[in-house]
Amino acid sequence: MKFLVTGAAGFIGMNVCKRLLDAGHEVVGLDNLNAYYLPQLKQHRLAQLLPISNFRFVKLDLADRDGMAKLFKEEQFQRVIHLAAQAGVRYSLEAPFEYVDSNLVGMMTVLEGCRHNKVEHLVYASSSSVYGMNAKVPFSESDMVDHPVSLYAATKKSSELMAHSYSHLYNIPTTGLRFFTVYGPGGRPDMAPWLFTEAILNDKPIKVFNHGKMMRDFTYIDDIVEGVMRIQDVVPDNKAPYAIYNIGNNQPIQLSEFIEAIETACGKTAKKNYMDMQPGDVPKTYADTAQLEATVGYKPSTTIQDGMVKFVEWYKTFQKELTNLNGLKK
Repeated sequence: MKFLVTGAAGFIGMNVCKRLLDAGHEVVGLDNLNAYYLPQLKQHRLAQLLPISNFRFVKLDLADRDGMAKLFKEEQFQRVIHLAAQAGVRYSLEAPFEYVDSNLVGMMTVLEGCRHNKVEHLVYASSSSVYGMNAKVPFSESDMVDHPVSLYAATKKSSELMAHSYSHLYNIPTTGLRFFTVYGPGGRPDMAPWLFTEAILNDKPIKVFNHGKMMRDFTYIDDIVEGVMRIQDVVPDNKAPYAIYNIGNNQPIQLSEFIEAIETACGKTAKKNYMDMQPGDVPKTYADTAQLEATVGYKPSTTIQDGMVKFVEWYKTFQKELTNLNGLKK
C-alpha cells in the first residue's frame, strides 16, 4: 500500500514511517525541515529512513498549495498519515502565524489532496491540548472541547472540525488521534524529558512549573506508534466517515514522579527551581482510552520508569554524535 506521511523528520512521523516500511508498505515522507528546533536531530531521524528502498523523501511546505496539489496528483496515495504541524504550546504565544500556516492552511492542503485524489483513509494528529481547562477526568472523546487555552490547541480543534466537514461533504474517511504527552528516544529538545535530562546531567537547575502540582499522561513513543498502526487500518464507514480517538497511557503521574524517574535514569539528583504555571499550560491531562481499546484491542502500557531509561540512554548517545559532528565542522 502507498502512504504519504507528513512530518516524516519529526518525532512521531519518523517512527511511524519505520513501522510502515517494516510492514512492507511504500512510503513518501514529507517535511519542510524548518528550524523550530535542532536541525541535526531531524537529520538524525531522516538518516534512519533514507537507506530503505521503499522510502522516498520530499522536502515541501504544507502551506505550498500548488506543490501539495501536484504531489497528491502525481503520487496517488492510498492512505495519508498527517503528523506535520507547528508544535509547542508556548511557542504559539510568540509566533502565532506559524501555527496558522502549518496547522490550518496545512490541514486544508492535505484535505484537498485527499478530496481530489480519492484517498481511502486520512489519519491525522490532534492533541490532548484540545481538552483545555476541562475539569472532568479522564478526558473522553465525547467531552465538550470548546475552551482551548492556547492557539496551538485551537488549531488542533479546528483541524478536527475541518476533517469532519470534509468527511460529511465529500465522504472522505478521516480519523483524528488525540496524542497525550509523547516522549521517548528521538523526542523534541523543547519538551520536559530532554530539558530535564540535559539540566540534570550538567548539574543545572530545572524549572518545576506550578510548584510540581501538575499531572501528565506521559505516553511512550512505541505505544503511540502501535496505536497509529492499528487505527490506520480501521477505516470509518458511518454516515459521515469520521472518528476521534485518545491515545494516552491512561495513568497520569505527578510531575514529582516524572522527575524522580529521570533522576533514577540519570543516576543524579535534580536541582529544582519551583515556579508558577506557564501561560497556555493545563494542570492535568488524563486519557480515557476505552474507545481505542474497544476498537483495536490495544492500550498503551509502558511505564515512565522504563521509558525514561530508554530516553536517557538515547540522549547520551545522540549528544556524543553531536559533539563529533561539531568537532568535524571546526
